[in-house]
Amino acid sequence: MRVLLLGGGGREHALALGLAGDPSVEAVIAAPGNPGIAGVAELREVNPVDPDAVAALAVEIGVDLVVIGPEAPLVAGVADAVRAKGIAAFGPSAEAARLEGSKTFAKDVMTAAGVPTARAYTCVEPAATAAALDEFGAPYVVKNDGLAAGKGVVVTDDRAAALRHAEDCGRVVVEEYLAGPEVSLFVVTDGEAAVPLLPAQDFKRVGDGDAGPNTGGMGAYAPLPWTPPGLVDEVMRDVVHPTLAEMRRRGTPFAGLLYVGLAITAAGPRVIEFNARFGDPETQVVLALLETPLGGLLHAAATGTLADHPPLRWRDGAAVTVVVAAGNYPGTPRTGDVITGADRPGVIHAGTRRDADGTLRSAGGRVLCGTATGPTLAAARDAAYALVGGIGLDGSHHRGDIAAAAVEGRITLPG
Repeated sequence: MRVLLLGGGGREHALALGLAGDPSVEAVIAAPGNPGIAGVAELREVNPVDPDAVAALAVEIGVDLVVIGPEAPLVAGVADAVRAKGIAAFGPSAEAARLEGSKTFAKDVMTAAGVPTARAYTCVEPAATAAALDEFGAPYVVKNDGLAAGKGVVVTDDRAAALRHAEDCGRVVVEEYLAGPEVSLFVVTDGEAAVPLLPAQDFKRVGDGDAGPNTGGMGAYAPLPWTPPGLVDEVMRDVVHPTLAEMRRRGTPFAGLLYVGLAITAAGPRVIEFNARFGDPETQVVLALLETPLGGLLHAAATGTLADHPPLRWRDGAAVTVVVAAGNYPGTPRTGDVITGADRPGVIHAGTRRDADGTLRSAGGRVLCGTATGPTLAAARDAAYALVGGIGLDGSHHRGDIAAAAVEGRITLPG
């Protein structure tokens, strides 16, 4: 099987490693890829949000499967264009990708499906936003209604800051705050059958102790030793299958990766958000523990044969990833700095580029991450930080507390 992987971030590097490790995959071609992905895949240039260009490339290189990593190409309709050429695509249609592309649409689907989630209002005018904030009270949760690369959400006790964010976004969803630890659950689906992967937890805030603004994610770990028994079964029953049924009822079945972002509240799991693709950096830890060949799993979802796929197999132990970010991230990141120590197993490339002379440089906000496994969560954490400690990048920063609370048994469930 020949696979075209669309994208060029840390999530795609992790996907490329998984695909390249599948004996049924004879070649991985990544577009546009990055210097890390180049170690396991052929790189090709393409505009990832141009559906016709991606479909033409897939035909040109004769692939059997296109795996779409980022959200923007999905919302742009890349999966539709690829399927129109008779090539299997792992990723939802543009209509189905609205589950991520519009927070309002996702809330409508959840309401219709009876999915447990936060109460919310969609607001355009400042007066409506102010009224919604006052109804729910602090902490205030304001989300950009559209795509925002993981940085469109503000959670704050500062009402003025919440109003400013709403004004900057234009159209927002204001929600009640959901108190409780967060869980990311990836579900592979062909629109009917659905297979959950291991739950993971990521760290959105830029600083230790969840200080500072939201980012695209500063680290993650899996599995989660503190989650309630039966959590995954409950989420599949109360969230995933009702959502998939509602999407089918609307005539826009969702096939691909349904990312369910959850808060474990005193009243039980509540959906914070849906995404239409693998999350970053959770993908790095979940795929590090997946023993089942990745290419066959994604191909089954893309071809409607997931119900016939064997049960998933998982490696023992745990995985941790720690993101190394460029100076000034999540603001306008400092780029062009020389990177050392990145060409080691477990170092995942995200925002990097390589000069003609081979020099590796920073080229984005989240530059690299150290991903490691171990027999215990503590061992995996130590190994991940050892990888990060060997990376040289002037001005960079990373969190020092990824998975620390879980290792130390400090995560408690409300109620």
